[in-house]
Amino acid sequence: MWLSFSLSPQMRFVALALKQIFLRSYNLLCRDFSISKSALIFAYASYIKNIKMNHFHVLGLMSGTSLDGLDLAYCTFTKQNDQWFYEIVEAETAEYDPPEQDRLYNAMTASGWDLVRLHKDFGHYMGRCVEQFCKKYNLKPYFVASHGHTVFHRTDLGITFQIGSPADIAAQSGLPVVADFRSLDVAMGGQGAPLVPTGDRLLFSEFDYCLNLGGIANISYEENQQRLAFDIAPANILLNRLARRRGMAYDRDGLLAREGEVHATLLEQLNKLDFYKEAAPKSLGREWIDSLVWPILEHSGLKEEDLLATVARHIAQQIGAVIKKESPSKLLATGGGVYHAVLMENLAREVPQCQIVVPNSKIIAFKEALIFAFLGVLRWTGQPNSLASVTGAPLDLCGGAIYLPPRH
Repeated sequence: MWLSFSLSPQMRFVALALKQIFLRSYNLLCRDFSISKSALIFAYASYIKNIKMNHFHVLGLMSGTSLDGLDLAYCTFTKQNDQWFYEIVEAETAEYDPPEQDRLYNAMTASGWDLVRLHKDFGHYMGRCVEQFCKKYNLKPYFVASHGHTVFHRTDLGITFQIGSPADIAAQSGLPVVADFRSLDVAMGGQGAPLVPTGDRLLFSEFDYCLNLGGIANISYEENQQRLAFDIAPANILLNRLARRRGMAYDRDGLLAREGEVHATLLEQLNKLDFYKEAAPKSLGREWIDSLVWPILEHSGLKEEDLLATVARHIAQQIGAVIKKESPSKLLATGGGVYHAVLMENLAREVPQCQIVVPNSKIIAFKEALIFAFLGVLRWTGQPNSLASVTGAPLDLCGGAIYLPPRH
């Protein structure tokens, strides 16, 4: 069984003894209590790993709103003296080709049938990526933790939906899959987002602030012994979309924005959007961006360079409004937005008292995939992976569904 690789010789002996007990009682349990084989195996595996499983090898999958591609990060997690340690061993991005990007981008307006097909097709694609990635690097993860790709996130209606069928990932890859991390929190009245702050607290506690400049900029930090976190503003989802109008996948190094000028009236319009006045917890979805933000940009009549310059200033100002300016602090900045030089220069001007730390390229690119792998570990071991202080749910929750392929 896969879990034996993480056990000491003594614990392997205990596991084997328990296995014998399990096998002897299997026929009785199945015959007299109608318990399925897979349920018994999962219960046995869970019991063993909860005895001594403090070391995990997990493959995290993340597809973000910026539509760059599918991030795959094979990570190790070790718990020693109540402290978690991590390593990103191998990681890469399977870039989407234009037809795939278009299909994901248009998922919100697809018919019911087309959306269900995309959910299945994308799950099968993710499973193939897992299979190829593991073969390429000769990896044997204990399980896959998949965020999927968000299509709908309307917590005012109690709805969140991420495509990428976990059943198809498991069937294609032959590995257990943990997925659907947000639904329980939303069902319990929470925002279902952001979830990354759980990982920020347990893996990156040396920083006062953890800022992710992904499709949507979000932040997390400690205040009064509670983790607070929320979405701040749209980021790469706007910058990339504007760059694509100039035939580029993204605004490399912010060169287009550097050629533009900040438009004061447009900047004021963006900064006055009601979302920025709302108290946390709060989260953003593409629906809000498409209905309220994009029309403002389109109707401005400005060229792309000026729009990019203005949006970069807007993002930095909204981040600056969140960070306390009374005392020095240390901020970890990750996500593709850290490569946008104009955005980062604007941010540095907004928070001069803050030391902005840009980590190595693996953490920049794969921090979200790393943390969803970690959230999978917490789900696998029955520990909370969403925080009530962040999402607004009535209590900390352990979210996620587990899919076990037959041989597991």
